[in-house]
Amino acid sequence: MKTTDPLTRSVPVPDPTRKLSDKAGGTTVENPWPLRLLSKNMRAYIDRMPELWVEGQIIEYKPRPGTKLAFFVIRDIEADVSIPVNAFVGVVEAAGPLFEAGTRVVMKVKPSFWEARGSLSLRAAEIYIQGEGDLLAQIEKLRRKLAGEGLFSSEHKKPLPFLPRCVGLICGRNAKAKEDVVVNATLRWPALQFEIREVAVQGANCVTEVSNAIAELGSLPDVDVIVITRGGGSVEDLLPFSDEHMVRTAYSCPTPIVSAIGHEEDAPLLDLVADYRASTPTDAARRIVPDHRELAQELDHLTQRLRSAIERRLHREAENLALLASRPVLAQPGAAIDQQLTRLDTAVLRMHSAVNRQVAREEANLAQLDATLRALSPQGTLERGYSILRDPSGHVVTDASQLKRGDLLEGILAQGTFVSQVVGMNPAKTEDDPDHETE
Repeated sequence: MKTTDPLTRSVPVPDPTRKLSDKAGGTTVENPWPLRLLSKNMRAYIDRMPELWVEGQIIEYKPRPGTKLAFFVIRDIEADVSIPVNAFVGVVEAAGPLFEAGTRVVMKVKPSFWEARGSLSLRAAEIYIQGEGDLLAQIEKLRRKLAGEGLFSSEHKKPLPFLPRCVGLICGRNAKAKEDVVVNATLRWPALQFEIREVAVQGANCVTEVSNAIAELGSLPDVDVIVITRGGGSVEDLLPFSDEHMVRTAYSCPTPIVSAIGHEEDAPLLDLVADYRASTPTDAARRIVPDHRELAQELDHLTQRLRSAIERRLHREAENLALLASRPVLAQPGAAIDQQLTRLDTAVLRMHSAVNRQVAREEANLAQLDATLRALSPQGTLERGYSILRDPSGHVVTDASQLKRGDLLEGILAQGTFVSQVVGMNPAKTEDDPDHETE
């Protein structure tokens, strides 16, 4: 009998003509079963199993209109065990309208084994609804609780930066979702930097590792946005992203968070608390950074618009300048002054004429007044042959009764004076003495 080499851990290649053991216990290292034989025997063994009744909770169900078979997944109520199930559409419809993800059911099933894929499934012949499953009921209860505390309110959503300095990326180890985000984001902005944390994105360690990564990246000052992503999965796979601890950690993170968990129809609670929910990892990449090519095109477009606007403004202002330059005041700047000088000369001439006319009028009035004054003045009277007599005291004699015989009088003529003596008077007659005679 040949043994394995303890250094190389290798065995001789089995003889293809060898006789295979009929039972699994008869296999040896030198005479193993081909995998196809194991699958065939497993199918034969499972096919011999009778129909049986099982209970579980529906965790994934997507109706497919127009098909004869319905496919869904049930999970054990207590243990982390799930099995895919198929049934005729009529069997599912007979279960009633409450048949959906989260519902607890009891089913009559027949196990079957698919050799090519090596997977176990159940064919359901009868389905009965027991009520809403505990798992999704707990998630819904938690959702209402957190919503009541305001964790999902839009008031607490932080705006995403226009161009982050560094993106914190939380993803699975060697996951395609990581490549989707990094490649698509880098294509949009080649200089983008990443701080990547590869963690468990399903299973028992998912909540702790993702929460720790959120807290760590949120404490880094250069990380401006955090993307949490995984490439979809079943309802069961996404359950950790509805954990209360993870949701509260995301809520308290000071850095904006983009959730790219699952697909469009998936809705873990992390999506509700995130500042932006991306439908896919690629959508997250498009959201966190702008496209440098689109920005360059937009910049070219804006530059062209600015250039056109400046050219139109310059053309319009050149036309306005030409119109201003064509005006007489600019074509002949002295014309306005000449016009004002002409108006000034005209005004001066008018003023001189008015003054001359006024002087002439006043001279005529003055001559007339002078003539009147001369005619009415004592001198004029004297010149007409009259004289003025004054007594020695200088009083003008106006009444013969002021005189007596022998008085000396001064006579004032138009030219010179004379002295005379009164030799007699002839007083004026009165009504009381009409026959009075002169002395």
